[in-house]
This record gives sequence, C-alpha cells and structure tokens, in this order.
Amino acid sequence: MVAKNDSSMSPSRKKVALVTGGSSGIGYATAIELAKRGYKVYAAARRLELMNELKRHGIIPVKLDVVDLENIKHIKELIERDNDGYLDLLFNNAGQVCNSMAIDIPDEWMKQCFEVNVYGPIRVTRELAPLFIKAKGTVAFTGSLASLIPLLQGSMYSASKAAIRSYCEILKIELKPLGVKVVHFYTGAVQTPIADNRSLPQSSFYNVPEMVSEEEIKDAFNKMPVEKYAKKTVDDVESQTLGGNPHRYRGDSASFARILTAVLPWSIIEYGIVRTLKMAPAFKAIEKKYKFLKYD
Repeated sequence: MVAKNDSSMSPSRKKVALVTGGSSGIGYATAIELAKRGYKVYAAARRLELMNELKRHGIIPVKLDVVDLENIKHIKELIERDNDGYLDLLFNNAGQVCNSMAIDIPDEWMKQCFEVNVYGPIRVTRELAPLFIKAKGTVAFTGSLASLIPLLQGSMYSASKAAIRSYCEILKIELKPLGVKVVHFYTGAVQTPIADNRSLPQSSFYNVPEMVSEEEIKDAFNKMPVEKYAKKTVDDVESQTLGGNPHRYRGDSASFARILTAVLPWSIIEYGIVRTLKMAPAFKAIEKKYKFLKYD
C-alpha cells in the first residue's frame, strides 16, 4: 500500500502566516522577518494605513480588531479561500498595556485590557483552528515577563499576560494530538512604541510628587532592538517541536529574570523591583503621608 502524500508538508506549497498587531513594534518586525524567510504573510491590525510600508516586503495588510468576532471570521474566510484552507503560523501578538495602580483601575480599563490581551487572542485562535490544524502548523503568543515578576503600576496587564500564559500551557497539550505546536514568549524589554500615558486619578492614594511616570519606568531597562527580537522569535517558532516546552524567554533581561525568579527569595525579588523602578522614594512618601491617617 502506498501512503498518501501529506499536502500540509508539500515542498511546493508556500508557508502562510498571520501576525496580529502588525502595525508597529514586534508585530511589524515579525511580519518582515517572516516575509524574508519566504512566508506568505498577512499582517493584521485595526489601522491599515500604518501598514502601507509592509507591502514593499510582499506582505498583505488586513484590517483586524481582535475584539470583533465578525471581523475575525472574515479574516478566516479570506485566508481559507486564498490558501486552500492552510495557515502554517498564527502569531498572536496584538495587545495593549493597561497601567494603573491595582486599587485605582476602573472597570472600563479592566474590561478593555482583558478583551484585547486575553479574549482577543483566544477568539482568534479558536476561529482559525481548522486552518492551522490542516497545516499541522504553529500557534505563537507574545507574552510578557510581567506574568512572572511584579511590574508596578501594571497589575491588570500582568494578570492578563498570566492568563494567556496558562491558556498556552493547556493549549499546547490539547493541540499536540492534532499535530499543532505552541510557542509562548516571555518577552522582556524591547524597543517598541507601546505605551499607556494615562495619569493617576486625583483621588489616588499614590498621587504624590515622588511617584515615577511610565516613561521613567520604561527607561529603567535596557531594550533589545525589535528586529533582533523578531529574528530570535522566528528562529524559535521554526525550531519548535511538537513535544517541546512551549516557553521561550526573549527580549532584554528575559533569561536573567528567568534565573532570578528560580533561585531568589521573593523578598529579594520585590526589593530589587522597587529599587530598579525607582519607586522607593514614592513609597516612602506615601507611607509618611498616611502614617497617622485614621478612619472612622
């Protein structure tokens, strides 16, 4: 008996990739890196005009809002129709920062953060599953070191990234019998324009002159060039095995943070984070301000 050819592995078929959050930063650089390696790349984002330059690399920009189910279904139909139902790589990169002190965050910010960072990639993965299963492909996720270490002013962002990390760990096991690989990136500091400049509420307990801004927090870390990050992550995607560990550590200080969290007591990690982010003066001012505060 002659075995049938597996068309998903046919050398004549060009690999197909979809990168969400493709209008800037990691998604933009990853789309270009994949195109350089011969992939047919769809770069997806809410604003098409920000992806015009990607066309020079042979990349196909598509409009996608990951919180819009009908939009996701439309993209699925487009890729399915144009590529015989194959999608070799789904790179879930779309996301947003959502900075706020844990006890200050309003419901609207909370919901928006989880809609984009958690429910969005889960929806995209669910809807496109038939395509990457047919291709026996790979699903990748841009995670964050913030799901491992305490990112001050980023409790909700950290929580959303921790949720995706757990989702990936289970997804990896569940997709293995279907021949699909999963990669999750603990992303350290990378040179990207992602930011959240919302200020503290006037009523916040943390509203003291010594409080550091988001820009000051970002400047506390060295950052890996986004092109270097993209090359490393695409290398990881292409070398991932079906039974391999889904987690990779990429970005500046990522591997170092991995070691520190494995060997150091939590008290030292906490102390180091407060000092690195230059929050100690603010915390001392807050402690002094409310030391004699009494509630009826």
